[in-house]
Amino acid sequence: MELSTQLAYAGDPRPVMEQAVVLEKAGVDVAWVAEAYGYDAPSLLGYLAARTERMAVGAGILPIYTRTPALIAQTAAGLDAVSGGRCILGLGVSGPQVIEGWHGVPYDHPIARTREIVDICRRVWRRETLTNDGLYPLPLPAGQGTGLGKALKLLVRPVRERIPIFIAALGERNVELTAEIADGWLPIFFIPERAAQVWGEALAAGRVRRPAELGDLQIAAGGMLAIGEDAAPLRDAGRATAALYIGGMGARGRNFYNDLARRYGYEAEAGLIQDLYLAGRHRDAEAAVPAEFLELTNLIGPASYVRERVEAFRAAGVTMLNVMPIGPDPIRDIETVKGWLT
Repeated sequence: MELSTQLAYAGDPRPVMEQAVVLEKAGVDVAWVAEAYGYDAPSLLGYLAARTERMAVGAGILPIYTRTPALIAQTAAGLDAVSGGRCILGLGVSGPQVIEGWHGVPYDHPIARTREIVDICRRVWRRETLTNDGLYPLPLPAGQGTGLGKALKLLVRPVRERIPIFIAALGERNVELTAEIADGWLPIFFIPERAAQVWGEALAAGRVRRPAELGDLQIAAGGMLAIGEDAAPLRDAGRATAALYIGGMGARGRNFYNDLARRYGYEAEAGLIQDLYLAGRHRDAEAAVPAEFLELTNLIGPASYVRERVEAFRAAGVTMLNVMPIGPDPIRDIETVKGWLT
């Protein structure tokens, strides 16, 4: 099992990158950088690649609606070049609030777009002359443009023809697609004991159609990390994020994270969190997040307990433990977990 971490993407990136250098020495294999509506992820990933030597640099994630498929492929190829073959391309659909509210493009056909983009990226990296029928017609037909578009192939030779693609997915159809076409899966709020119940059928259906050359599906999941006899109170640090996602990330009836909490068995709690959050009572929404949910989606507590949680994630098929160290000695905690994994 590999070890990854999610880097902060708000505020001054320079101290964050300096911390990444230390985390790399402590044993972290992959550092993920998110992109919401702050700094763009590729700029930070390029900086991260320059400051590190061994760890993979992962876009976690680039929203598929914000760039053309060719630009996504070019960006990943560029990051792979400057990092010496250490790029992981993380993709996801984000949500209507960000895509339509911030980027001003329609949030439509998420499954079909994801499939086409993954296919186009891989053909770009193989330096195929690029043509495509579907949501992204290439070259653009005369009726939609000047008619002067030319089928092209990538001008440079990529460091790798197969840059790993991870997809952030929660819904059944998207998880099924991920199991079929992606190198890896990036779930959030992963409860190992309930993963098979929630996603088992979708994963199985996708794996039936999975090409053999892709190998086994990699799964990157975890949560906050803190090891210590008195670490349990630190679980409350996750309340704000959980309440934001379950309660406020999306509209009523169109919130993927709220749907996930319900599928985990927290139907009443998910409804209450959303009601409170949308009413502007954010603190009350945070207080309504079940303590059990925080315990099961994170790795916080005495060493023996955290090690049990690590093994639970491993047993659920996780191949990359993705942690965010929040304890008083984060480097020690990373080194401890890395020792367990190796």
